[in-house]
Amino acid sequence: MINSKATILLVEDEENLHEALKLNLEMEGYEVSSAYNGTEALKKVANEYFDLIVLDIMLPEVDGIAVTESIRVNNNDVPILILSAKNTSTDRVLGLKKGADDYLTKPFNLEELLLRVDKLIEKNKKMLDKETVGDHYEFGNNKIDFKAQDAISWNGQHIELSKKEAMLLKLLIENKGDVVTREKILQVVWGYNVYPTTRTIDNFILSFRKYFEEDSRNPRYFHSVRGVGYKYTD
Repeated sequence: MINSKATILLVEDEENLHEALKLNLEMEGYEVSSAYNGTEALKKVANEYFDLIVLDIMLPEVDGIAVTESIRVNNNDVPILILSAKNTSTDRVLGLKKGADDYLTKPFNLEELLLRVDKLIEKNKKMLDKETVGDHYEFGNNKIDFKAQDAISWNGQHIELSKKEAMLLKLLIENKGDVVTREKILQVVWGYNVYPTTRTIDNFILSFRKYFEEDSRNPRYFHSVRGVGYKYTD
């Protein structure tokens, strides 16, 4: 049984197959969200975090290849497993070229599908799991105590951090040098039910600059990467 928190977006318009796949994935312990066309899939991806997308190619409105392409254009690295009735090498290569991580042709063996799903999620989890920084962290002349939710700034000012400030700080620091996407921030800091606006996260970053940067207008540590996410550098 895998971690029940692993979430999958299942995009398949053939209802019987969709329900059968959903049932089997849920029996494996996954949380499954459903979409029946490409437009619906893209809306869900824009508003929720998923550990994996299982995606049919032949979809109404927007096909699976276009969905994959759109997801990758938006810098979302969520693993994508394509299901397709098209089994030529040309179709397979196209799917992988557009950004799919794996490609399974219909009809497929259920055990093989579940194995591939598990491997893609595990691989993604290992990539996302960074070394934790522990309860205390120092950078420049700033000191943070994540457990106590407080900090000392570069000029000796004592700062009480909110729970979400401490969580976002820790997430950014643990991914030092890498851009953390809004989707990842959603998953870790806000949970799945509340989707923060870009302005909300921007305000947190502005607060961090005010607290920890000697020159907040020319930040050294906390950066916004337009249209992608946020980054901490030391």
